Amino acid sequence: MALEVERTVLTYDVGGSHVSAAVCRGDACRLGPVASARYSAEQSSEAFVNFIYALGVEASAGFVDPSGAEIAVPGPFDFSAGVSWMRHKLPFLYGVNLRQPLAERFGWEASQIRFLKDASAFLLGEIASRAAGSAPRAVGITLGTGIGSAFSVNGRLVTEGRGVPPDGEIWNLPYKGRIVEDFLSTRAIQQNYERRTGVVPDVTAIAAAAGHDQDAAAVFTDFGRHLGLALRMVLSQFAPQAVVLGGGISRSAHLFLPAAQSQLEDLKIRLEVSALKDLAPLVGAAVEWFNTTGVTEAPSLQPVPKAIDAELV
Repeated sequence: MALEVERTVLTYDVGGSHVSAAVCRGDACRLGPVASARYSAEQSSEAFVNFIYALGVEASAGFVDPSGAEIAVPGPFDFSAGVSWMRHKLPFLYGVNLRQPLAERFGWEASQIRFLKDASAFLLGEIASRAAGSAPRAVGITLGTGIGSAFSVNGRLVTEGRGVPPDGEIWNLPYKGRIVEDFLSTRAIQQNYERRTGVVPDVTAIAAAAGHDQDAAAVFTDFGRHLGLALRMVLSQFAPQAVVLGGGISRSAHLFLPAAQSQLEDLKIRLEVSALKDLAPLVGAAVEWFNTTGVTEAPSLQPVPKAIDAELV
């Protein structure tokens, strides 16, 4: 029983509007049922801690007590200290040390609560699923409210070295007189469409209209071109064999992937869409937990368990 406890972890993916949680076992990284919910109307650090705890209890039902929690969160965030420095997302957590109150709520030691960058969790999940596992050098890109990024060499995350920007972040790198995120975000898509039409629908609606709306189609083509050009600028020196795309905008990859790939053909960088989609950060958070807790065999998905697919429905 003790061995099973050591190889079971509760993982979270904290987003701007909702949070998902699941238990992952280290023997095959088989996720239990995924619990997911939107934030409550009350916006406070105490409400957030209670929300995370309740979601963890729901996800853990029927499992032995997990050995801790690995929480994938967007930045800026002090992952070692457990302090949020986000202003654009979840501003009510700004400057709050989340590790101690979460540990107290679960009845754990502070060391049993760990944090990692959501884009890093995404890439580790994709490596475990073998979407990027065969590439010695791989990059994960999440496309949503902003653009997240993570770099890996031989399956391990790197935040420095040849061609790796500081902390593996590309969102704030200079691009066309501004920064990368100004061209590669939900805001960028909406602003482009508004310039063309005077209307500001959400990105899902623009994508749905692309089949019959020339402006919508052109917006996604522009997005793809900028994605390809920005990745060309950022990744030429790192020279990854694979770039895996995730995040909400990646669900519309068929609308922008050809334009992006056309900017990268001579670099022999292949763009792939996430295999695990929303589950990737949950799996990747477990990979990070087991990699850093002395478990000799990190979670592996060979092949991706069918149970995971079923739990997405």
